[in-house]
Amino acid sequence: MLRRRLPHRKSSMSMLNKFAGDFVMPNPGHRRWSFFNFRSAYYMHSAYETALHSHRTGDGYADVNWDDLRFSLTPTDYMYSMKYSKDGGFSQGELIRYGNIELSPSAGVLNYAQGLYEGLKAYRKANGNGFLLFRPELNAQRMQIGADRMCMPSLAVDQFVHAVKQTVVANKRWVPPPGKGSLYIRPLLFGSGPILGLAPAPEYTFLIYTSPVGNYFKEGLAPINLIVAELTHRAAPGGAGCVKTIANYAPVLKAQTQAKEKGFTDVLFLDSVKNKYLEEASSCNIFILKDNVISTPITNGTILEGVTRRSVIEIARELGYQVEERLVSVDDLAVADEVFCTGTAVVVAPVNTITYNDQRYTYTCGEETVTNTIYKSLTAIQMGLVEDRKGWTVDID
Repeated sequence: MLRRRLPHRKSSMSMLNKFAGDFVMPNPGHRRWSFFNFRSAYYMHSAYETALHSHRTGDGYADVNWDDLRFSLTPTDYMYSMKYSKDGGFSQGELIRYGNIELSPSAGVLNYAQGLYEGLKAYRKANGNGFLLFRPELNAQRMQIGADRMCMPSLAVDQFVHAVKQTVVANKRWVPPPGKGSLYIRPLLFGSGPILGLAPAPEYTFLIYTSPVGNYFKEGLAPINLIVAELTHRAAPGGAGCVKTIANYAPVLKAQTQAKEKGFTDVLFLDSVKNKYLEEASSCNIFILKDNVISTPITNGTILEGVTRRSVIEIARELGYQVEERLVSVDDLAVADEVFCTGTAVVVAPVNTITYNDQRYTYTCGEETVTNTIYKSLTAIQMGLVEDRKGWTVDID
């Protein structure tokens, strides 16, 4: 059974807030609820939440300018929290108010980067009633693989999906209107227990927070411009490039920052052995199209197996294109017709140019491209605009 903990928070409705805080909340140090019994307190909390949200939203939506939504953090109402200990396993999950968390300075995640994250989205249905998740079981399975690699416990797939659903429902007013964006969902699993020597942490925390988001790149749906990193590499064979560990992302920031200073959108990384084969961009997979053949770098232990990547491969094959997962040489960029990136955040992003060794290659972009066809096919499923014959979406009513 999911518990919802409602700590006191300030609002302009000071009288109601004070009443709820004084009489509904349990007294510190006591197990019994003050003034009311538990059921009365529960109903009072429900009334408090209803009044508070009605005061803030009116039409059921949060006070957000949906037409100006970007991929940036907008704190929502709730986050989901679950603890793990060696003796008791995973605790009962609970929804708590979004806010700061407390960690020991010697927490495993702070000292040894023992942590993973996932990313997925919830879309409001076209009719406005209910929400859709896109293949959340794949995120759960990928977190399990990552947890095994990072010596951490992992949730069962159904536990993960249930927690995601609960978090979306609790933050439903933050899910953008149809066609205006999505609710980005960020599950985290990290070593929260104190540890001094290099070893797995004694305790772990599973946490989910959300944020309404628009397009990932500042260009919006416009084509992006990449530069190939010639001296910096994202991952190495035998490392952890194939899992979504937090340690994989900070090392790319310098190359990414330098690229943006030069006017590029992002960085495209090569393999660390021969410095010749494409791997992925900072946070997304890469595809190239030549004639009727779509190619993407094979995931050989250094490349993250993206959920969107996997879905695009299946969609492209159904559309009649030959799809190859292979070693893609940087030289293939010189002859490609189209190039695009894929990922939960970026969805399907067309690439306008790629610069390598002072040579800039330009690709076909626009409405009549294969890239756009794949983008529309994918997003139609994600947003519930077409019948989901694959069973990829999960309904939340």
